Amino acid sequence: MAASAHGSVWGPLRLGIPGLCCRRPPLGLYARMRRLPGPEVSGRSVAAASGPGAWGTDHYCLELLRKRDYEGYLCSLLLPAESRSSVFALRAFNVELAQVKDSVSEKTIGLMRMQFWKKTVEDIYCDNPPHQPVAIELWKAVKRHNLTKRWLMKIVDEREKNLDDKAYRNIKELENYAENTQSSLLYLTLEILDHAASHIGKAQGIVTCLRATPYHGSRRKVFLPMDICMLHGVSQEDFLRRNQDKNVRDVIYDIASQAHLHLKHARSFHKTVPVKAFPAFLQTVSLEDFLKKIQRVDFDIFHPSLQQKNTLLPLYLYIQSWRKTY
Repeated sequence: MAASAHGSVWGPLRLGIPGLCCRRPPLGLYARMRRLPGPEVSGRSVAAASGPGAWGTDHYCLELLRKRDYEGYLCSLLLPAESRSSVFALRAFNVELAQVKDSVSEKTIGLMRMQFWKKTVEDIYCDNPPHQPVAIELWKAVKRHNLTKRWLMKIVDEREKNLDDKAYRNIKELENYAENTQSSLLYLTLEILDHAASHIGKAQGIVTCLRATPYHGSRRKVFLPMDICMLHGVSQEDFLRRNQDKNVRDVIYDIASQAHLHLKHARSFHKTVPVKAFPAFLQTVSLEDFLKKIQRVDFDIFHPSLQQKNTLLPLYLYIQSWRKTY
């Protein structure tokens, strides 16, 4: 399929919010952001304040999320106050695991770090968390909400498997990875909503893989599903050379279309989702924002605009929250 025809196949995306421009924009999200602690936590202050109940541990998770998962950070701000710190802890846990692969030079070191987190999860459920800020906040979340242990272990296990620098053999393998990481994260956020959480998690995982393609390429790595690349006659070298031929764009279109399809499926369950649960799924706003941007640049995964933050994203998130939808 020609890249120029992609837009007509997808149909309209829903991020635009007509009819609201004449109203005063809600200020709640910006107000919350202004109230959040501003100064960064130094390594010394985190270590000094890492005991249970210490102020530094929750601030550490918040700062980690703000720096490494900004969209997840924004979405978490819109959750009810009583659950916000627990979601910060879950997402910070996910960030810690995600950073292992890029922060080690040898797989053996990565396996050692994953073993630390496996033991940490075991110790958390024995009420004996290590003196590490994310571990302490995760322990609090587990105690507060009786979180299911297997979802946490699934995330660690899947991240451990992903330490190998291998491309996904097909889209199903990428979806399985997304299911065991991003979907598990959503199951922990809202365990009763398996279907919507599964589809949103898969969309999140696929979009994350697409967004990271230029970064991975700069390190001479390609993780896009091999079966789709082979279908269009595209090699890993094409991505390493930042080839912008039609076949390369067709690969990106096929992968992005799968994420778009998962978003549509997730939204088909909206009538069964309690209104109070909608903020847990607001990640769909940032996902759709990326899919709209990649559609506008005709699926050129290396276009500079895809690496730019949308300054209106906080407003879009708050409006979707105000509309009680995801």
